[in-house]
Amino acid sequence: MIVDCAHYKDGHRTVERKVPLEETAARRAEGGFVWLGLFEPGEKELAQVRETFGLHELAVEDALTLHRHPKIVSYDPDVWLVIMRTARYDDDAEEVDFGEISVFVAPTFVITVRQGVATDLMGVRQRLEERPQLLAAGTMSVLWAVLDAVVDAYSPVVLEVERDVDDIEATVFSGTIAPTERIYSLRGEATGFYRAVHPLLAVISMVERTAPKKLRPYLRDVHDHLIRVDEGIADQRELLRQVLEANMAVISVEQTRVNVQQNRTMQQLTILATIFLPLTFITGFFGQNFKWMTDHIESLLDFLIFGVCGLVVPLTLLITWMRLRMPRVDTRTALVGAAGAGPARSASAAPPALPLAPGPR
Repeated sequence: MIVDCAHYKDGHRTVERKVPLEETAARRAEGGFVWLGLFEPGEKELAQVRETFGLHELAVEDALTLHRHPKIVSYDPDVWLVIMRTARYDDDAEEVDFGEISVFVAPTFVITVRQGVATDLMGVRQRLEERPQLLAAGTMSVLWAVLDAVVDAYSPVVLEVERDVDDIEATVFSGTIAPTERIYSLRGEATGFYRAVHPLLAVISMVERTAPKKLRPYLRDVHDHLIRVDEGIADQRELLRQVLEANMAVISVEQTRVNVQQNRTMQQLTILATIFLPLTFITGFFGQNFKWMTDHIESLLDFLIFGVCGLVVPLTLLITWMRLRMPRVDTRTALVGAAGAGPARSASAAPPALPLAPGPR
C-alpha cells in the first residue's frame, strides 16, 4: 500500500497532494528527489515500483524478506538498500514486537518499505518537512530521519525490558522460585533486541562516512544514542544470565529441602514398619496355627497374659536388638583410660630404684 509519495526540491515539497507513480519519472527530471512510502506492499505492487524506479530484482526480493539483522547493501552503483529492524513493547502481552523498514536510497529517489510492527513514518516526514535546511541535503536526510526515529523508539523498549528484568531479579533473590519460562522468554527478547541493535552500529558508521558533511553531526548523534541502547541491552542479557543461574540454584535448594523431608518421612515409616512387622507375624502365626491358644482366651486375665505379654516381649526383644546394633562409645572405659594415662606416664618416667647393699649378718 502506498502511504505517501511526494516530490521535494530545495528542501520543500512541490505538491501537497500524493504524486502518482506515473508522474514520478517526470518529477525527478525537474530536479530534487521523490520520497515514496510503502506499507506491507505485495509482490505486484513492488514489481510496479521496480519498473518505475529501475530497481534490481534482488533488491526488491530482499525488501520483501524479513531479516534478523540490519544490513546495508549496494545492488547498483547509485542505489543503496538499508535494512533496519524496529521494536515496540506490547504492554498487554509483556513482550517485544519486532518489525522491519527497508530504505532504497538513490540521488533522485528514496523508497521506504515498512513490514510488520514498525515505526510510523508519517511523523518522520512531517518533522523533516519542517526543517527544509536538512531536507535540502537530499535523500540522505530522509535516511537520517528514519534512522533517528527507529533508534529513538528503542529507548522505551529498553526501559520496559529493564523493568521486567528487575521484577524477575527481585523475585529470584528474595528466595522465591521465579517461572523459568518467563526468564527464558525475557532472555530470548533481549537476544532478539541485541541482534536488531548491535549490527546497526556498523550500518550507521558506513552511512556517516558517505553522508554530506551537513548531516554527519546528526548521524553521529544517532550513533551515540544507539551505543547507549546497545550497552543497556548487553547489560540486561548478562543480568538475565545471572538471574537464570540464581533461579536454578534456588530450585536446587528447594529440591534438596524436599528430598530431606522425604527422607525423614521414609525413616519414620521404616521405623513403624520395623516395629509392627514382627508383631504382625507373631499374631498371624499363633492365631492361625495354635487353636488351643484361641480357645482358652476367655477372660481379661487371659487376654492380658497372652495379648499384652505377646506385645511386650517382641517389643523388648526388638529394642534390645536395635540397641545392640547401634554403635556406642564406652565412655566409662575412655575416662578410666584417660585418668590412668597420667600415673602410668609418671611411673614410667621415674628412674629405677637402686638395689640395697647387704647388711652385716
